[in-house]
Amino acid sequence: MKQSLWARLAQLGLLAAWTCVWLVQGCGPGPGYGIRSRTRRLTAMRYKQFFPNFSENNLGASGRAEGKITRNSERFNELVCNYNTDVVFKDEENTNADRFMTKRCKDCLNRLAIAVMNQWPGVHLRVTEAWDEDGHHPTGSLHYEGRAVDITTDDRETEKYGLLAQLAVEAGFDWVHYESKYHIHCSVKADHSVAVEKGGCFPGWARVTVAGGVQKSLSSLAPGDRVMALSGTGQVVLSQVLLFLHRDRESWATFLSLETEDGRRLALTPHHLVFLSSHCRLDSSEYEAQFAGRAKAGDCVLIHTAEAQVRPSRIVSVSEEESVGVYAPLTEAGSVFVEGVLASCYALMDDHRLAHWAFGPVRLLSSFNHLLWEETRHEPLTTDSERARFESRRSTLAAKDTAGVCANNSTLNKQGHPSEAPRMGTRGTQTSDVHWYAELLYSLGWAFLDSNSFYP
Repeated sequence: MKQSLWARLAQLGLLAAWTCVWLVQGCGPGPGYGIRSRTRRLTAMRYKQFFPNFSENNLGASGRAEGKITRNSERFNELVCNYNTDVVFKDEENTNADRFMTKRCKDCLNRLAIAVMNQWPGVHLRVTEAWDEDGHHPTGSLHYEGRAVDITTDDRETEKYGLLAQLAVEAGFDWVHYESKYHIHCSVKADHSVAVEKGGCFPGWARVTVAGGVQKSLSSLAPGDRVMALSGTGQVVLSQVLLFLHRDRESWATFLSLETEDGRRLALTPHHLVFLSSHCRLDSSEYEAQFAGRAKAGDCVLIHTAEAQVRPSRIVSVSEEESVGVYAPLTEAGSVFVEGVLASCYALMDDHRLAHWAFGPVRLLSSFNHLLWEETRHEPLTTDSERARFESRRSTLAAKDTAGVCANNSTLNKQGHPSEAPRMGTRGTQTSDVHWYAELLYSLGWAFLDSNSFYP
């Protein structure tokens, strides 16, 4: 009993020491990790400039339109009403339509309202257009889905609008366009496509290679399993799964599907890191971890061969699909081959090495546990019977049509995996299981690192 108590105290001590080291790291030139960076001088956007530098419906921006929402449609329940008193709503229709928007749009707008008051004391954010139910915008406009707003300041001083646009970028809008001298246009991704807000993930059906060359789906993977990964020296190794940074059987998410010239297909969220290069060379050191949302046809990824070697493969297409289940395993190596394609275990921040270093305490405690108890803790996600029941339930849902129950029909992609299934009204109530340490690092990162380091 005493040994167990001392072992746990030692674990806490090591974690506290590592955290302190992380906070005071970088006492040389520059602010370092432990000191809040100086306030960055914002650069006003130019007239007609937009950010990011994609079209609004690009996957790297707000994504495709999903169809008009009317007051009588089932999807109207997805919209929320914004009663923030720090925002002035024009509401020229007198129907409160400008107050209706998606949750993501509301959150971004409320953050922007605070930024505006901080930037210009006494000035408030003003919304001139939000959800459009009257057909005043072109076909396919995100205003019809409550995912777009047109904004000004309530003093209507147009010289402020360039800086207002940059503040909107900082507030988290997925696409910002200084489209008119009289307003700024902002839009966001669909709520369900960003359901995984604090982690990048893979779908549950995606497979990894475990000891013996056996393929295992992520939904059946457990901490302690050893999966194929790439070591820091560029060798293919079997690396232990330490934990899941995110694991939710029933969460829906939008994944990017990267298909390679040899038929491999990696599905992952846009803010997950994948190793990419513009040149298909064998040297793994030339491949940099980048957000999957930046991958494009012609880029190269690394895949493993049957002989446990790596070789490059060129991406031939990038598509989008919806699927159920989100999983993000963390391995000792910090990488993992999913469907044979090398990906990082990390997401949201564009520095794979820094993320891997920050998770050092997890690897340290895992090694410490192994030395103390000489065994690996396994936590099966579900039993075989539970998985069978879940798969049966999903198949049943996929077979239903939209007789007043579901919003969309289910489709199967060409590999036979469920890419979309009926979106039930309870989607918003499903809870996600993000590891507390990942959430802690995410919060610390936002406090101490430049916001440009994170997925926009």
